[in-house]
Amino acid sequence: MVAIIDYDAGNIKSVEKAVIALGEEAIVTRDHNVILGADHVILPGVGAFGDAMEKLHKYELVEVIKRIIDRGTPFLGICLGLQLLFESSEESEGVSGLGILPGKILRIPEHKDIKIPHIGWNSLSYPSEGRLFRGLQEGSYVYFVHSYYLYAEEPEIVKAVTEYCVSIHASVEKDNIFACQFHPEKSSEVGMKILRNFLDVTN
Repeated sequence: MVAIIDYDAGNIKSVEKAVIALGEEAIVTRDHNVILGADHVILPGVGAFGDAMEKLHKYELVEVIKRIIDRGTPFLGICLGLQLLFESSEESEGVSGLGILPGKILRIPEHKDIKIPHIGWNSLSYPSEGRLFRGLQEGSYVYFVHSYYLYAEEPEIVKAVTEYCVSIHASVEKDNIFACQFHPEKSSEVGMKILRNFLDVTN
């Protein structure tokens, strides 16, 4: 069973539909026992960093997420779910993230030739082998919607990057933790392959 954490963030239903389309049981929930009993856990979401952390604290999900990760359950953060795994974000000064991985979320810099937010398809390159990208070619396209991007402090955890005015750490992997800045559930066949690869990870 796949638990999709519900903390009043947007874009949760599309993740649920994608998991079901892959033939897996998906439960959208904030019930601690259901989440802790899941085979895989996904933290999706779009919205503001500070608001999201407030909701995670409100529903007492911060410690639940840390327990899931400590016990080795495969865990996937998507978009805002990636950003929340890190220490802080320029979007919400003074708000601490989950701090599970070292790094900061920065605003995409202004540039005359690009639009913010970054909305659309960008290609990925793979600086090192990541389990999410098995069977996918270098240069595969995925769908992004974001104004802030990850700069991870540990280069070895960065498994995919894209260029959008700056080099964006588009996906990370460390032990049982996986995260994508892009939306695999909106990224056609490539995205479904990424989700399938995640769901095939065993504890």
